[in-house]
Amino acid sequence: MSITPEALEAEFSLTTAATRLDFLSRRDNGDTALNTVRDADADSWSSLMDDQTQLDVHESLELLALGEVIARKAHDSQLVGIRAALRGGADWDEIASALGVSPQRAWDSYTESVARQLDADAAASARELAGTRPGR
Repeated sequence: MSITPEALEAEFSLTTAATRLDFLSRRDNGDTALNTVRDADADSWSSLMDDQTQLDVHESLELLALGEVIARKAHDSQLVGIRAALRGGADWDEIASALGVSPQRAWDSYTESVARQLDADAAASARELAGTRPGR
């Protein structure tokens, strides 16, 4: 299996991808040193306390690809959220505040998502819902 966001995106829902990413990221100890061999007393239970887990290459690449899958899925959900906010009566200042961007950037992002994700009829309706681009 190729470890790419495209391959994993079809395999994982957002929730499953986030759970797997969390699992993998918690398993790694964050050490930056190369893997080394240690001499430990195999019969001593205390040696287990010294064990530190590191991800293998496959898991590391999976972690990276899952992060990208989650980012893409989360970004695509902005369209749903913004449309719902607009239908509910939110203005572009409120939407921009929720996104942590300017109203102009929020509107631009919305219209880009509309063009990329919706068919012509749905896009026309979504643009009408958005209204005109907020001024500066």
